[in-house]
Amino acid sequence: MRTALTPATRMGLSIAAAVGVYGVSFGALSVGSGLSVLQTCILSLLMFTGGSQFAFIGVIGGGGTGAAAWAAATLLGVRNGVYAISLKTLIEPPGRVVPLMAHLTIDESTATATAQTDHDERVRGFWTAGVGIYLLWNASTLVGALAGDAIGDPRRWGLDGAAVAAFLGLLWPRLKGRDPVALAVVSALVTVMVLPVVPPGIPVLVAAAATTVWWAWQHRRGLRT
Repeated sequence: MRTALTPATRMGLSIAAAVGVYGVSFGALSVGSGLSVLQTCILSLLMFTGGSQFAFIGVIGGGGTGAAAWAAATLLGVRNGVYAISLKTLIEPPGRVVPLMAHLTIDESTATATAQTDHDERVRGFWTAGVGIYLLWNASTLVGALAGDAIGDPRRWGLDGAAVAAFLGLLWPRLKGRDPVALAVVSALVTVMVLPVVPPGIPVLVAAAATTVWWAWQHRRGLRT
């Protein structure tokens, strides 16, 4: 009986291991921003999208209101809805699992799935990354929240770069050809330009809008040729 892990499963497990531990950083920073251990854990259980969670505690830690924090988190979470539309077409999940799939639709599970060329591998990649990160993220959030100040600055341990490094690892192999590389460069430049002048979380949405304009222009140019 073959028990070897498929490439998508291995990728999903690797991403889960790299990103899941990043929850320690969130747990520590959340408690440091004034939330209780219980509130911190509930955020990870129910919100489960790192960017939105960090945006939420960033506003709270900066003295903002709960309404402002939710608005920032929701705005940053819009991208997950875009991911979900694409994934539903790619994976074609049964209706009964759509709510769970929606909850696990994050940057890493989406990237792991879309990096595959085979339908079954897309399914394996999505669920392996999504479930793996969810379990590890919530466990490490609890650890970080309980440890609190004992951990010190999470950046000292390199935890602030774990998620970025993991996502770049998925993105890099897809940068083949002139158009993907140009699109990545445009997105990076737009992000760097708006970063000093807009609130946290907004640069990624501006970059997404720029890539959408790029895609529409490329599509129209293709129709004309």
